[in-house]
Amino acid sequence: MDNKRHFLCIDLKSFFASVECIERGLDPFTTPLVVANKSQGNGAITLAVTPYLKNRGVKGRTRLYEIPKTIKYTIVNPRMKLYMEKSKSVVSIYLDYVSKEDLHIYSIDECFLDVTPYLKLYKKDDYSLALEILKTIEEKTGLTATCGVGPNMLLAKVAMDIEAKHNSDCIAKWDYKDIETKLWKISPLSKMWGIGSHLEKRLTTLGIHSIKDLALYDQNKLKEKFGVMGLELWNHANGIDTSKISDFKTMTREKSFSHSQVLFKDYYGENIKLIIEEMVDVVCGRLREDNYECSCVGLGIGYSKTIQDGFFHTTKLEVPTSDGEIILKTCFLLLERYYENLPIRKVTISCSRLSKKLGTQLSIFSSYEETIKSENYHKTIDEIKLKFGKNSLLKASSLLPDSTAISRNEKIGGHHE
Repeated sequence: MDNKRHFLCIDLKSFFASVECIERGLDPFTTPLVVANKSQGNGAITLAVTPYLKNRGVKGRTRLYEIPKTIKYTIVNPRMKLYMEKSKSVVSIYLDYVSKEDLHIYSIDECFLDVTPYLKLYKKDDYSLALEILKTIEEKTGLTATCGVGPNMLLAKVAMDIEAKHNSDCIAKWDYKDIETKLWKISPLSKMWGIGSHLEKRLTTLGIHSIKDLALYDQNKLKEKFGVMGLELWNHANGIDTSKISDFKTMTREKSFSHSQVLFKDYYGENIKLIIEEMVDVVCGRLREDNYECSCVGLGIGYSKTIQDGFFHTTKLEVPTSDGEIILKTCFLLLERYYENLPIRKVTISCSRLSKKLGTQLSIFSSYEETIKSENYHKTIDEIKLKFGKNSLLKASSLLPDSTAISRNEKIGGHHE
């Protein structure tokens, strides 16, 4: 019996810019068009550029003044409502082929499909089915899509990111046999899904410059440096990914403690860490108050409203905890891994997969005395704040201009699901 899975990862090419071209009866592959907020002037960040401009070396996310002056182009303001409608039209096409249980909407222009149960039904292999779906999208919406095909979600995604756009039919299929010849050849590291520029810098200091270097690196040292995420990096570098689409369905329904904050100004990679630290303090206080521990931590970043994008990613912890230092370190690693150097206007912290704290579970990296001392310290802080108010005890960092702790403590912040 063949237990092999068949995943498709489909992305709508230069989605916002292509929609704007199609609405105007223009060809995205021959039209120099940019989607950006005109009112922000020459410093506006492009939300999308047409494939024509990409072929001329213009990046999808860049500031207008960075586009060479020799290139003439048209600027149009973003229309998010229109893009949402077009996205829904494409999702309805996916649902003509698979059930909603086998579809994961990753972003407004990107989806994962597990087509394993449908190949016999349609009497097609995964590549042929991908070809048909892409053709249907183009016929019904005018949009061009690219597709990665793989035995797991990771390989499907990376095949799409790295190769599909270069193939004439916009499809690339990677299998386990392609790990050494294709996956390991990826360089620089930031071209790989899940490795941002900040994480790339830290990896290069370890002598890791390619995915092959990462795959062959001592996984125990990666775990020591990056925690559980280090093992995930090692697994991905070796083409290993056990996640299923059903994982993303259950994650949103389970009980969690979470805290969201819309910021009053644009924050970036450095000053956002102060906000994250303050928010982790809030969430961990709730965990301790209700005597819970979590084994899954999530970080969400929403970029400036003119960009209309962001991310939310989670990672599992080895041992359930309510320790703020562990949760904060995990959030910082997620930020380092996925942040794209764009202006930030919203932050979400979540702690899920909750369990009642029944005792103290020790880590091999800390002694019993250190663990108990930390627990007693936080218990004392919690008791003082409960009795005298949240602003009765503040970290020195809360007095910095970028801090929102004092004003937030005067309101009812976050939410408990």
